[in-house]
Amino acid sequence: MNPLTIFASAFLLFQVEPLIAKIILPWFGGVAAVWTVCLLFFQVVLLLGYLYAHLLTRRLGRRTQGWLHGALLAASLLVLPILPRDSLKPTGPEHPALHILLVLVLTVGLPFFLLSATSPLLQAWLASARSDSSVYRFYALSNVGSLLGLLSYPTLVEPRLSTVRQGWTWSVAYAAFAVACGAIAVSQRSAEGTPWHRGVVRVPWNTRVLWLALSACSSALLLAITNHITQNIAAVPFLWIIPLSLYMLSFILCFGNQRWYHRMIFLRLLGVALGCMAYALSPSLMALPLWILILLFCAGLFICCMFCHGELARSKPDPSRLTSFYFWSSLGSVVGAVFVAILAPQIFSGFYELHVALGACALLALMIHRTDPASPFRQAAWRPAFWALHGLAAIVVVGLAFLAQADSLYTNRMMRNFYGVLRESDEVAPNVVLLKGNAQPKREDLRFRRLMNGTITHGLQFLGPARHDKPISYYGANSGIGVAFAALAPRGHLRVGLIGLGAGTVAAYGHAGDKDTFYEINPLVVQIAQRDFSFLRDSKARIAFELGDARLTLERQPPQQFDLLAVDAFSSDSIPVHLLTVEAFQLYFRHLRPDGILAVHISNRHLYLEPVVAAAAQKLGKDALLIASPDDPANEIFLARWVLLANRGIFRGFPNIQKAGKPLTTSIHVRLWTDSYSSLFAVLK
Repeated sequence: MNPLTIFASAFLLFQVEPLIAKIILPWFGGVAAVWTVCLLFFQVVLLLGYLYAHLLTRRLGRRTQGWLHGALLAASLLVLPILPRDSLKPTGPEHPALHILLVLVLTVGLPFFLLSATSPLLQAWLASARSDSSVYRFYALSNVGSLLGLLSYPTLVEPRLSTVRQGWTWSVAYAAFAVACGAIAVSQRSAEGTPWHRGVVRVPWNTRVLWLALSACSSALLLAITNHITQNIAAVPFLWIIPLSLYMLSFILCFGNQRWYHRMIFLRLLGVALGCMAYALSPSLMALPLWILILLFCAGLFICCMFCHGELARSKPDPSRLTSFYFWSSLGSVVGAVFVAILAPQIFSGFYELHVALGACALLALMIHRTDPASPFRQAAWRPAFWALHGLAAIVVVGLAFLAQADSLYTNRMMRNFYGVLRESDEVAPNVVLLKGNAQPKREDLRFRRLMNGTITHGLQFLGPARHDKPISYYGANSGIGVAFAALAPRGHLRVGLIGLGAGTVAAYGHAGDKDTFYEINPLVVQIAQRDFSFLRDSKARIAFELGDARLTLERQPPQQFDLLAVDAFSSDSIPVHLLTVEAFQLYFRHLRPDGILAVHISNRHLYLEPVVAAAAQKLGKDALLIASPDDPANEIFLARWVLLANRGIFRGFPNIQKAGKPLTTSIHVRLWTDSYSSLFAVLK
């Protein structure tokens, strides 16, 4: 029964991680950092669970251990089901990380803590009856349960069950686990009441530091690479789970059987992986196909984790020190997670934690090489080569530092917070369309300011007086949003809602008597748009701001009777999925006048979003037109794809929209996205 309970605890532990994260993701704007903070919480509670098991087995007798653990299991049933209450939803964008941690503590804190403690505690009880090291097989069994829990969520659970049913199903399964684990705990009352491993030789501090460093390195790489992937696609479970599954797979292989990890082989592979990932961080390689970048970073993560966890398995202690090993390994994981989720956004203005983690992994590899008795570098003849590698590692670290600064060479200002990295730069437009005989424009008329969120431009403004009030980038006069404004202008006194602020470019379309309401979750974006761009200041419309997640704000507001509502809230190339579900589209139309227009910006390098919008339009019985406007490099106009939606027959009153657009049709048909279901597999380019 013990092995089954260990497996069940790990399975439930890693099922609840993507489940609860998906539920609260829309509350905080659907940004990638939500998963990072969730992982930090899970790592910290995992550490607390291991510490609890460690102290329980060291300080208390078996009877007391069983009684205390059984009592906590019974208490944890009182917090079920784990579905968070609506009263926990944020009312603004203040301190999102702290709010996420609070929600997690109140919903899954105690169950997750006890699930975390179960595996080391049961293994410790088993180890007290065995003298060999076979209990470490249960560590591998625990990781198999974790991996199956992760993989089954996006493939079996998420596509078939709504989030509410997922929460209830998990809660029932946890209750069954608690009963089984409680029975095992009660059975400990018949055992001897003295701690079982006193007098064993203590583990040296340098070994504990090694455990901590290896775990911290793999954890930091996991979070940093996951961030790197999701910030340019979408914060969704299957993109969270791929890196985490590779991380867990390395644990299974390294602790299941020693034959999977060969130090010299993986040290060589590690050098290749670190070099490839460092090179792939170059801005010039961002145009590579998405699947190549994902494969490269996932393969690199797996090799790095095999090195870290292989070395961890090689240094594992006597089974009597099992809980100490769990504790120090988990502490290292927390250190790595804290660095990526908490410290890096405070100390770096850009996304540089991946650079640091790669450098740390290289230094750890050199240290392992130096201390390995079998290493050829221990021989005198190889020492020059060893020091040459030290020099090469130093060059790599310095090179990564310069690479980290490359993004900011032409950047006036770089800022970062929970919601992402924002960059401003002053540039000169390329003079690419001058014809013979045309007058050379003044240099000041070619200068413009760019705002970037991650890797994507979120607004441009010419700095010269001749064109500073012209909407450009994705918002030119021929774009979908420009055509919609032109069609509605004769009405006068327009009420316009805009989800996503950017540089405030759309405010350039405002006229006297209009009211533009911007829904923006990132306070830093509002600060930049007001301070460094003049679209908002120069607009003739009355400007208002609603801070917080747009969907939550609209849910709380009465119908706004917008003439036009524009959805353009994507950060980098990552999409907040909760803004593209059918429930979201129903909400948008609740806030539109019956003859109003909904404009959705769907330009994306990696995702083909037309089928998603088409499915929602068909479900709701709305007309949908696609307007794909060409680029104009001389005027910094980008190729843009907008979909305009309205009630049946409304577009017949707007001939300019009918002329510019075409009915939204697609050869790819996807299942309707809802708050309970969404899948990116079918829309990946």
